[in-house]
Amino acid sequence: MDKNSDYQKDIESIRHMMEKSVKFLSLTGLSGILAGVYALIGAGFAYSEVYLPQTPFDYPNQSAKEITVIIKLVTIALAVLVSSLITGYILASRKANKLGVKVWNTTSKRLVINLLVPLVTGSIFLMFLAFYGYYALVAPAFLIFYGLALIQASPNLYDEIRYLGYLEIALGIISAALPGFGLIFWAVGFGVLHIIYGAMMFKKYDR
Repeated sequence: MDKNSDYQKDIESIRHMMEKSVKFLSLTGLSGILAGVYALIGAGFAYSEVYLPQTPFDYPNQSAKEITVIIKLVTIALAVLVSSLITGYILASRKANKLGVKVWNTTSKRLVINLLVPLVTGSIFLMFLAFYGYYALVAPAFLIFYGLALIQASPNLYDEIRYLGYLEIALGIISAALPGFGLIFWAVGFGVLHIIYGAMMFKKYDR
C-alpha cells in the first residue's frame, strides 16, 4: 500500500511539473473579472457616442459612419484593451511570485504567439471591413476572432478558456445575424462572460 501511495505521489508530481512546463498558470480570475468590468464601462461610453438618446435595444437608424465617432469608438476599445493588459500583467506577476516562477518564460512567450496570430489577422480583417463600410460586421468579427484566439491559446492556459472561446464565437455568429445590435453582444461577450469566467476561475484556482 505504501509503495502504491508513493507511486501515486510520484505520478502526481510528474504531472504537475509537466503541466507547469506547458501551461501559463499565473493567469488570475480577478484579471478576468476586472477586464469584464472595463469592457462594460467602455460599452457605456460607446453607447453614449452611438445610441444616445435611443436605447441599445432599438435598431439604430444610423450606424456609426462619422469619422469622429469611429475614432472615439476605437479610442474606447484601445483604452479597454490596454487597461485589461496592464491589469492582467500586474496580477499575473504577483501570482507568479507566489508560485515561485517567472511571469515571462517560454510558456508565456508561446502563449503570446498563439494569441497574436488570430488577433493580428482579425485586426487586419476588421480594418478592411471598416474601410469598405461593413460596420455592422465589425463587432461580430471581433468576437469571432477573439474566440479563435482563446481556443488557439487554450493549450497553454486553463482548459476552461477553450469553452469561453466557443461562447465568444457563438455570440459573434449570432451578432452577425442581428446587425445593429453589435454593442449589446460586445458588452455580453467581453463584459458579462469575462466576469462570469473570472469569478469561476477565481473560486477554482485563486482561493
